[in-house]
Amino acid sequence: MIHQYLELQQTGQFPKLLMDYLAEKKELSSYYAHFPRLENFRQLIDAKEKFDESKRQALINVLTQQYEGLANPPDFTLLADSKTFTVTTGHQLNIFGGPLYIIYKIVTTINLARLLKIAYPDYNFIPVYWMATEDHDFEEISSVHVFGKTYTWKCESSGAVGALDPRGLVDVAENFPEPIPLFEKAYSQNTTLAAAVRQYMHELFGSAGLVCLDANHPELKKEFLPVLADELEHCQSGELVRNTSAELREMGYDTPVYAREINLFYLIDGLRERIVKEDAEYRVLRTNQKFTREQILEEVHQHPERFSPNVVLRPLYQETVLPNLAYIGGPSEIPYWMQLKSVFDHYQTPFPALIPRNFALYVTAAEQRRLKKLALSCADMFRNPDQLRKQLVARLAEHELHLEDEKMELKQLFDKIVAKAKAVDVTMEAAALAERTRLLKAFSKLERRLHKAEERKHEQILNQLQTVLDSFFPSGIPQERYCNFLDFQLTNRHFLPGLFKCFDPLDFRFVIMHENTSSVS
Repeated sequence: MIHQYLELQQTGQFPKLLMDYLAEKKELSSYYAHFPRLENFRQLIDAKEKFDESKRQALINVLTQQYEGLANPPDFTLLADSKTFTVTTGHQLNIFGGPLYIIYKIVTTINLARLLKIAYPDYNFIPVYWMATEDHDFEEISSVHVFGKTYTWKCESSGAVGALDPRGLVDVAENFPEPIPLFEKAYSQNTTLAAAVRQYMHELFGSAGLVCLDANHPELKKEFLPVLADELEHCQSGELVRNTSAELREMGYDTPVYAREINLFYLIDGLRERIVKEDAEYRVLRTNQKFTREQILEEVHQHPERFSPNVVLRPLYQETVLPNLAYIGGPSEIPYWMQLKSVFDHYQTPFPALIPRNFALYVTAAEQRRLKKLALSCADMFRNPDQLRKQLVARLAEHELHLEDEKMELKQLFDKIVAKAKAVDVTMEAAALAERTRLLKAFSKLERRLHKAEERKHEQILNQLQTVLDSFFPSGIPQERYCNFLDFQLTNRHFLPGLFKCFDPLDFRFVIMHENTSSVS
């Protein structure tokens, strides 16, 4: 693929907090540890080099168990080496790979591991996909947009989505216009969604070094036990995050994360519900489950796997059980991690480098031809669509479509009329001004009718523009947040390999990838 770049601000798609972070605004420096430059990874390595050996062994044990039965599993023993580190991205278990940006996150993460190995050859770097298996929001993962249609998985769901039986997705796949063995095999051969996602991600990216981790495991939760117990007894994370959020809002930033008093769920088969504290009692919402202080502390020590961190504590859990140097996240993830810096400081846990994933747009050969015919660039497509249409019509029009000169003449004429009216009777000024306003509105209405008439003359061209806009923003949503990688991979077998060549994990610009017609299968 051929690629070019846009500055992120040119797209108008990214929150102010992310943009100011990337601009290294001084007032934000206390909300992260090290800005993601290649040379700064030396400090990140130093901070994590004494990562607990017992945690490394627990990680090896869990991964070895989870990859059992998969062909060509990674060599997890490398994680026992104190010079081995991870770089991590995470996401929900969207069906059929989900929107494109999930693939983009993973490719960015793999490329970062490769880049670090070149820069620091004495160390090893493993790209990790942290599977959000404990998440319970089934609606967010139950649909996929692919082949121009929306496919939805309808099943009874409660509790952690990672435990769902994925075999019903085989029926969904049968409605696709062509067979997709990658997914049909993964969904039919596994009894949990977590295992199915691991299988197809391993098939797609295992040879590139990707490791998929399901952290919903007793051995890993045991390593997080001190934080779990402290959260239940002292409820400190919520106040820390609320204070940070207030500081950021005072500076004019939106804060995506809302912290609760207790930032834990109770997790058992078919159930993931919030834990709340009422007076001296702990209660699991929407159940009859109740604990005294002594009982819940005993429960967490006996069964740490029954306690699931929410968005506030999940990042801390990740950094507790992984020898991790960087987190690769989306445009809302980086800001919410910045809300959590004080929690990391409180628990004396090194804070990773925060790296926005690569953001991208894929332009097919057909869209390239349409843009050339329209004499527009990809960058033009990020402008206001209505303004873009008007400017295109104005360029194609044989006659002037605006009445600005006439409006100015009308205003000058009415200046004279208003002056005469005031001379006759000062109360007539308001009537004259009202008449001027009425006529200016009539001019504007006529101007719009001229544009509409001209648009009808160029309907075919405008339809071509709309086709491009629908490709770049299907249903008004950025392509990477709507389309599935199959939309492009099945017609261009070089699509996935091309991502590795186009993405630079430390180049924080928007990537526009043009399909190379000579490589299309």
